[in-house]
Amino acid sequence: MKRREFIEKTTASAALVGLGLSLSSFDSTTTKQLTILHTNDVHSHIDPFPADDPRNANKGGVARRAELIKSIRKENPNVLLLDAGDIFQGTPYFNYYGGELEFKLMSMMQYDASTIGNHDFDNGVDGLLAQMPHAKFDFICSNYDFTNTVMNGLVKPYKVFHKQGLKIGVFGLGIELEGLVDKRMYKETVYNDPIEIAQDMVAILKKQEKCDLVVCLSHLGYKYRNDDPKICDLKLAELTEDIDIIIGGHTHTFLEKPTIVKNKVGNEVLVNQVGCYGINLGRIDFYFDRNKNKIAEGKSIVV
Repeated sequence: MKRREFIEKTTASAALVGLGLSLSSFDSTTTKQLTILHTNDVHSHIDPFPADDPRNANKGGVARRAELIKSIRKENPNVLLLDAGDIFQGTPYFNYYGGELEFKLMSMMQYDASTIGNHDFDNGVDGLLAQMPHAKFDFICSNYDFTNTVMNGLVKPYKVFHKQGLKIGVFGLGIELEGLVDKRMYKETVYNDPIEIAQDMVAILKKQEKCDLVVCLSHLGYKYRNDDPKICDLKLAELTEDIDIIIGGHTHTFLEKPTIVKNKVGNEVLVNQVGCYGINLGRIDFYFDRNKNKIAEGKSIVV
């Protein structure tokens, strides 16, 4: 086996955004860098696509992703590795192992947190519960109330991570399950309005926890038709405040770089999603000056 069997490349030039600042205005001796790596909708794709696949030949695969993550952590130890849901369903690995392999491999890659997608209920809340011991990372979802289910107490509404003196608050949002998932699968799980919950979470993370960065792990979907009333990531960004970045899933949207959206008070929010099946790894680098002003550099890396 060759030492490196993947080619790291970007699908677009990185975009520097945020607060009208440029990276050159930051003092390199005092600047702190935080790297957020993320995936979404991997759907049990453990192996890379075969060489004869008509669309994704030789792309993806857990081993390649793990090596890429390892190389980035060597470059910068201040890394958060996140997933935006739909870990399950899509290959025989899930049909046979029920999610055990997916959680074990994510744990080996040292994921920090994931939110919960609709397909993560495909073996029901009991099937999800059965695999939880294999996950050595946190599940974060703020708007699913699991109180009257076997998952009660196993999913956090938010978590604060500490990196190089920075406080990063992460909360999660899931899509409405009614009409999308068989009621027998999610049972008494209650879906709460994501906009209201998001503002509740942000109030906690910004005002109480004093976080320097607020991240939303979303499985709401990037965008829908204009006449579709469903809340999507772009609407979430527009209708809320104090979220710095929305890392999304569900719609399998391939973005070359993060979308910049103005929130309800005119500040910039980054919205990103990297397609599906582990083909891409999202990377967002945040740079903080001594006053905690920040800019971000984002790109999508083909695995």
